[in-house]
Amino acid sequence: MLYFFLKYLHVIGAAVLLGTGAGIAFFMLMAHRTGDAATIAATARIVVLADFLFTATAVVAQPITGFALAWHIGYPLGEHWIVLSILLYLLTGAFWLPVVWMQAEMRRLATTSVKKGAPLPQRYHRLFRLWFAFGFPAFGAVLAIFWLMITRPPEIW
Repeated sequence: MLYFFLKYLHVIGAAVLLGTGAGIAFFMLMAHRTGDAATIAATARIVVLADFLFTATAVVAQPITGFALAWHIGYPLGEHWIVLSILLYLLTGAFWLPVVWMQAEMRRLATTSVKKGAPLPQRYHRLFRLWFAFGFPAFGAVLAIFWLMITRPPEIW
């Protein structure tokens, strides 16, 4: 019973990471495409909140449930697929942490533009391009982790 409970929590956490990440990317991109500072500010406000409520919770839960599952099943943490999953998880975090800051900064810049009745500054556009670029390796790493969790290949290298 403990195995299924841990696995359930782990799968839910993985789904939240993937789903929230994809949803946030979609909504930020769609808001950006409007070019409307008010739309971007409102969307970014919700996106930043969602990242803290959902993504951050899953980011904490994933290693806890993953290590608990490995311990419960008896998988050594040195197995290739586990090591690679951990490395990819760290890579994802290395891209996600700056993205959270960028989203908050884009929100601030858009909100300031609305208050001043001014167009979005160049800094916003530079941050958006960087935010967009950071999404690809992070999303790719999460997809690779899913593949590793599902297949658990015995040898990778």
